[in-house]
Amino acid sequence: MRSLWEEFNSLGTEMIVTKAGRRMFPTFQVKLSGLDPLADYVLLMDFVPLDDKRYRYAFHSSSWLVAGRADPAAPGRVHFHPDSPAKGGQWMRQIVSFDKLKLTNNLLDDNGHIILNSMHRYQPRFHVVYVDPRRDSERFAHENFKSFAFAETQFMAVTAYQNHRITQLKIASNPFAKGFRDCEPDDWPGVTGPLLGPLARTRGMGPSSQLKATQEKGLPGQRRVRGELTPTLLREAVQLQHPPLVPLGGACGFQDSSPAPRPLPPELGAPAYKPFSYHSVYIRAKPRGAPYPLPPSLHPFNVYSASPSTLNYGQQ
Repeated sequence: MRSLWEEFNSLGTEMIVTKAGRRMFPTFQVKLSGLDPLADYVLLMDFVPLDDKRYRYAFHSSSWLVAGRADPAAPGRVHFHPDSPAKGGQWMRQIVSFDKLKLTNNLLDDNGHIILNSMHRYQPRFHVVYVDPRRDSERFAHENFKSFAFAETQFMAVTAYQNHRITQLKIASNPFAKGFRDCEPDDWPGVTGPLLGPLARTRGMGPSSQLKATQEKGLPGQRRVRGELTPTLLREAVQLQHPPLVPLGGACGFQDSSPAPRPLPPELGAPAYKPFSYHSVYIRAKPRGAPYPLPPSLHPFNVYSASPSTLNYGQQ
């Protein structure tokens, strides 16, 4: 994965650290050669600070700036490959991947994760240790290992991605980030027909959002032209945006163009339902058996033409 590491390194690689531990991406993978096929080897990794500085990200210039001296060093730990120890022939037959390695910023971590300080730069190191079967192997401890450091694997430990270009590159290249990609199931290679209906794909969206998304994306299997809809889909979308109006009983100025109801056969008797009324349509209104009674002085007159003396103003 050297080419991918170099692509990240050109932008300034960032690695997420969390309390529970987060795996690295790109994953650290190596190919070994020159080992004794019958000898045992242990593979491990550690991380060393690149400098004694703490950094912060300047969004206006999209660059990292020195923010002060580094925090106290975290407890040093190493990560052993879970297949260690193994024969040299086994290590050389396959690509060695450290996909189980996790990074954390929890100083009290007891899960064996690598502890790093956020906003600090680190260099991963890879070590190959020869398992010496001799009894006095400690005498040759300084000769039984080899360390490797690849400059393109340097990274900044962060709790959240700072550079948006790093975020986009990780989404585009990480197979576990497919949920963040902006693509349709019907655009996947190898798919010959539509997987989802045009409206099912916009599940959970409002009517206006459904219409907008459908107009922009178009139907599966057709040329995507903005605003091009089939008659059926257009009719459904219009119904979603403009529900049919229910006329109120006795509403003035409303022209009811619906067909007249057909009379029921006499043998069925009178209808068992009640016709629509103002109180049945207006939810907040409370039905009342009779209209509100008017004061005796207002009942025989028109309130707009009656004189103040007639209306008995000022009387209790």
